[in-house]
Amino acid sequence: MSYSNHRHANHPESINTLAPVMLVTGSAKRIGAAIIRAAHCQGYRVIIHCHHSQTEADRLAESLNTNRANSAAVVVADLSIINSNTTLSRFTQIIIKIFGQLDVLVHNASRFYPTPIGSIDYDQWDELFLTNAKAPLLLSQAFLPYLQAQHGCIISLLDIHAHDKPFGNYVVYNMAKAAHRMMVQSLALDMAPYVRVNGIAPGVNILPDTNSDQALNATQQQSIIASIPMQRIGTPDDIAHSVLYLAQASYVTGEIIKVDGGRSLTLAGSTD
Repeated sequence: MSYSNHRHANHPESINTLAPVMLVTGSAKRIGAAIIRAAHCQGYRVIIHCHHSQTEADRLAESLNTNRANSAAVVVADLSIINSNTTLSRFTQIIIKIFGQLDVLVHNASRFYPTPIGSIDYDQWDELFLTNAKAPLLLSQAFLPYLQAQHGCIISLLDIHAHDKPFGNYVVYNMAKAAHRMMVQSLALDMAPYVRVNGIAPGVNILPDTNSDQALNATQQQSIIASIPMQRIGTPDDIAHSVLYLAQASYVTGEIIKVDGGRSLTLAGSTD
């Protein structure tokens, strides 16, 4: 476990203390980074959380702080901190100390890989449930007093496969995301009226990295595109726009918005 506050957060005299603050877990790259950029463009002060991607996180914060001084910070932490009350409390205090408040908590960090039946082990269960269910719940609980003080909100990144249409060979991931989906609906009841809780269910809004074990070849990509009514892969910005909507929709709670180009309408489950 390690923490690192970005140095640009150390000059409070030049921070707009009226600007709302958003924390996005797993936000150094890809969809998380798109959410950070979009929120920053709308005037938010942003906290970029990462684990292994500190170089990318620092580079993102530098670019945002160049645009608006002392408006972005980086915190580095393994989300297994939630397994200890002491480390979770320490993490919470570090986050709040950066800008003095928290208005929006976005659960974006996620592990994603197949777990074919017959090969599932305890480590896979623990890792996939940690990032996709356990950490979102315990972080939400830890930050609740601060979100209540701001009449803030929580936004969770889910998956269109988390409800009725499981992704073939991803049983543990499917289960974890389904638990996260139910967390959104449960917390929307339990945290009302002062904290709103909503979710976003992406479809294919970003492809796996070309050098990853989940990379798709051209034929696979075309097959996916053909199954999407909008006939294109989504973008991280599509998700970011929906996050900003939910962050500002003061009478919306307990909702899960699909941002999938209509793909969920064509799915019959499995790997279609």
